[in-house]
Amino acid sequence: MGRTGRYHKIGYSADALDRLLADLYIESHATPPTQIVLDLDATDIPLYGHQPERFFHGYYDSYCYLPLYIFAGDQLLCARLRPANQDAAAGSVHEVSRIVTQLRERWPEVKIILRADSGFCREELMGWCEQNHVDYVLGLARNQRLQKIIGAQMQQARVLHRSTGKAARVFAEFNYQTRKSWSCARRVVAKAEFLDKGQNPRFVATSLTAEQWAAQDLYEKFYCARGEMENRIKEQMLLFADRLSTDEMPGNQLRLYFSALAYTLMEALRRLALKGTAWAQARVDTIRLKLFKIGAVVSISVRRVMLAMSSAYPWKDIYAAAFHALRC
Repeated sequence: MGRTGRYHKIGYSADALDRLLADLYIESHATPPTQIVLDLDATDIPLYGHQPERFFHGYYDSYCYLPLYIFAGDQLLCARLRPANQDAAAGSVHEVSRIVTQLRERWPEVKIILRADSGFCREELMGWCEQNHVDYVLGLARNQRLQKIIGAQMQQARVLHRSTGKAARVFAEFNYQTRKSWSCARRVVAKAEFLDKGQNPRFVATSLTAEQWAAQDLYEKFYCARGEMENRIKEQMLLFADRLSTDEMPGNQLRLYFSALAYTLMEALRRLALKGTAWAQARVDTIRLKLFKIGAVVSISVRRVMLAMSSAYPWKDIYAAAFHALRC
């Protein structure tokens, strides 16, 4: 059989797949949520061939792609493949806009908050949020002006560290505006931290008020929680999101969609079928290897399909629990 008889190019609608991811998130809620936190982050997918639009990224020290991911909790709403020769926030306004529009079509009153690191603290994104009644909590890259503002708090943290011998944190907040890039002053929460290795200041720009979130809670309880998203991105790689070796960007985007949909299925299985079991928080590779990749004898008759599994299978109780949960 010739090549044209064996291989067929897969056509797809990117818009339909993008909408599907958000629809699946919406349909997973029996009642409207009062608040949705959208976590944004970019990651590197190293490239070892001559894929289209490959560029060397100095931070990751490799040729790579720089896909954008957006999560709501553990659920994936966006997986957008991008070249690496651009800002981490490139295209984020477009992706956030379409997701927020879709969410508000179903839940007009839902409160939405964006959360991301300093790579997304850009005027375009913050301005869009302020115009569309979306709140944000974004990391802010430190500079000399910011560090000078919290000089007193940093000195206080230094004294505490010397007296206790432990890491010391002092929090502050103030209104801040860049000299050129920001259109207005915004609330900034600062963590003046002193460690054994020295100063470790951190800053967050936010539209949330002090009445809604006090400075320390905003940083420690809300902003730092975005670190969990990094574990969700790592799970994409466990589902082969890095297998982007075709010679066309649309083909590589399709492969990224396959990984995203595989993750969506695994997340739903974890949330619906494995709730209350020892694997309720298991990584997707644990579920794939221990729940899916198991030996069985398949017998097919006119009326039924029989699966005969080994009695020595060590996780049969969890398998049975997941099976019954899905049937119900």
